[in-house]
Amino acid sequence: MPKMKTKSSAKKRFKISATGKVIAGQAGKQHGMIKRTKKFIRNARGTTALSAPDAKIIKGFMPYDR
Repeated sequence: MPKMKTKSSAKKRFKISATGKVIAGQAGKQHGMIKRTKKFIRNARGTTALSAPDAKIIKGFMPYDR
């Protein structure tokens, strides 16, 4: 059997925590900060864990990170 390949885009954007959750950067922080509220910018710092349906998709892209 050939080896399964990890999606390059997924390995650059996501990582798997020790408990198996998918960790990603917050959405909506790339540009356009002037129009965003201060509360939104403050709450969107750091990283967040993806929801279960989204995490299932990402784990399919990363077969060796389980």
